[in-house]
Amino acid sequence: MANTLNVGNGDWATKENSLLGYNSENGNYKPLPFDFTRASNGTFVNKSGLIETAANGVPRIDFSDSTSGALLLEPQRTNLLTYSNDFINVAWSKNQSGTGLIPVVTSNSLISPDGTLNASKVVFNTGVGVSTSDVSMLEDTVTATSGVAINQSVYLRGENGGETILIRGANGGAYTTLTLTNEWVRYESTETSGATSSTWSIGLRQGLGGVVINSNVTIYMYAAQFEIGSYSTSLINTQGSAVTRVADVCNNGGNDQVINSNEGVLYFEGSGENDNTFNYISLSDGGTTNYAAILYTDTDNQILYRYYVGGSGVAITVNSIDVTNFNKIAIKWAANDFAIWINGIEVGTASSGNLNPSGTFNELAFARGGANNTPFYGKVKDVRVYNTALTDAELIALTS
Repeated sequence: MANTLNVGNGDWATKENSLLGYNSENGNYKPLPFDFTRASNGTFVNKSGLIETAANGVPRIDFSDSTSGALLLEPQRTNLLTYSNDFINVAWSKNQSGTGLIPVVTSNSLISPDGTLNASKVVFNTGVGVSTSDVSMLEDTVTATSGVAINQSVYLRGENGGETILIRGANGGAYTTLTLTNEWVRYESTETSGATSSTWSIGLRQGLGGVVINSNVTIYMYAAQFEIGSYSTSLINTQGSAVTRVADVCNNGGNDQVINSNEGVLYFEGSGENDNTFNYISLSDGGTTNYAAILYTDTDNQILYRYYVGGSGVAITVNSIDVTNFNKIAIKWAANDFAIWINGIEVGTASSGNLNPSGTFNELAFARGGANNTPFYGKVKDVRVYNTALTDAELIALTS
């Protein structure tokens, strides 16, 4: 198999504004760097399992789901909480009702997921009562407009494990009962805002809703986040104001010497999100009309293979694929032979279609073409380009 362009598969090299791709033919590694930009810092989980911060423009290789790491590509997001980890600050209200007591917050009480002593201890106490009005609560508020997806997340752990706590939904009404462990877990929830413009309370409570779960409970908190979006993204730290992490952009990898426009295979292993947008991984001429692409569509759990010449061509749709899982996907193009394979199975074919002239494709991008049009957001474990069409047996082996 003529594997001419590689990204990842455990071989990562990054620096400011660059991600290293390479040609590994005949065991002779030749660098084929990608252009990378992100006009802000960004966090990721390092090999030791700790949250780390990458400087502006440095690609993030995240190890939260894989010991070999994955390139983390995320959209622009803003943490609207102004004090994401300063729970003593007055931005976080400490309230009570009935016989409940004001929660006691102590900063710097435990080693957090970033490996430093900056997690807070929170003691909730509903007092001597057992009625629905006996409440101890810690909350912050943000504003969200109608109809947008809103996501909140926070790291929690119990003092001993087994503690139960109520976390308030972002819409200000629903509460979910959480049973904590003695390990750090990031708890997340996503809802759709329903008011024209309202201030949503988010936070933790002990008591309420007809049940007092425990009269007294001690937990630890770290890094709360509230963002507009249908899923949570990497931690954005704030200290006094909302903070925005700018989107990752990765494109312009390879050249026409390692990419064959009229015969070949594009292989991708990674995970995406059901976020109602189009997300491309493509080989192209830098534009948006001539390309071969794997496309995560705006329909949940749907993947599309496109091979386009002048803006139209072969399109093969595959449904019922959990795109949030790590999937192995390969698309093939050759004369009257187009196919897509996912996780060892051929899931779609086409027997006719035009091919781009030789030399058309000259770059690999995590987008549709090099202009960052409809970029891919998710985690990238492995990408490979083959300059010949592989056999069915080779495609089974590649994607299994």
